[in-house]
Amino acid sequence: MSDARKPTKKSKPPTGQQKRNFFATLSADVIKSIKRAALDDDTTASEILNEAARDWLERRRHKTSKAG
Repeated sequence: MSDARKPTKKSKPPTGQQKRNFFATLSADVIKSIKRAALDDDTTASEILNEAARDWLERRRHKTSKAG
């Protein structure tokens, strides 16, 4: 295998920032839109989904704290 084809080792993220795989089933049109947005924004689909999940969790936290 040539050097150009060898996988590169990525440095580990800082403690508390480690990433793991999470598999979910999404509709094809949502996946396509996320991938297009990632290209447009020069980011990754994973980063978009991570940000969306964090935003949703934050809204949920505020919603549940007001209800209680």
